[in-house]
Amino acid sequence: MEKNYYQMFLATIQNLDKQHKPKLLLHVCCAPCSSRCLEVLEEYFDITVFFFNPNISPKEEYQKRLEELKNFAKNVHPNVKVVEGEYDNQSFEEFVAKGLEDLPEGGERCKKCYRQRLMASAEYAKQNGFDYFTTSLSISPYKNSKALNEIGGEIADKVGVKYLFSDFKKEDGYKRSIELSKKYNLYRQDYCGCKYSKLAREKYLNSLKIKESLWKK
Repeated sequence: MEKNYYQMFLATIQNLDKQHKPKLLLHVCCAPCSSRCLEVLEEYFDITVFFFNPNISPKEEYQKRLEELKNFAKNVHPNVKVVEGEYDNQSFEEFVAKGLEDLPEGGERCKKCYRQRLMASAEYAKQNGFDYFTTSLSISPYKNSKALNEIGGEIADKVGVKYLFSDFKKEDGYKRSIELSKKYNLYRQDYCGCKYSKLAREKYLNSLKIKESLWKK
């Protein structure tokens, strides 16, 4: 029987003591994806946001997302601390993407990317005394929540820190993140992060332009 990660999430938070909030390290890829997650989680956890995303390219895009996240947290969630992990895009290219460059988004390259980011998150959580770690990635309808939770659970067992099983896209979570992005005028990127997802997006947009030009003939 397939696990219901949203129900597992609900079961976890229902048993928490709001008077003594556990420490949660929330891996975040961008401000828009964090918006709904923080709205849900802040009631139950003492949260630190961990921005570890060596997949993002180019560096200017990485900096733009980081600064937007910092500003969003400062202005909307002032009790949430933002920590930046090491940015090493070369490590992503060598240890994650190499040999998998031509695979479509959502394939094995993406799963290796999940693993790289979740492993770094778990290690930081363990080293700094967090009770749980999790990621905002499951808010996206384009991300494989089953794979994310399975990888998170495996890493939790290996590192020795609890993973907060979750599926933030449930209960219209993604729709709510769009609403919050509009409310706070957040920068929303149009590709996941790596240069391969950027190229795929550009190819898709170009195909639409070609179709549009053919329709006009």
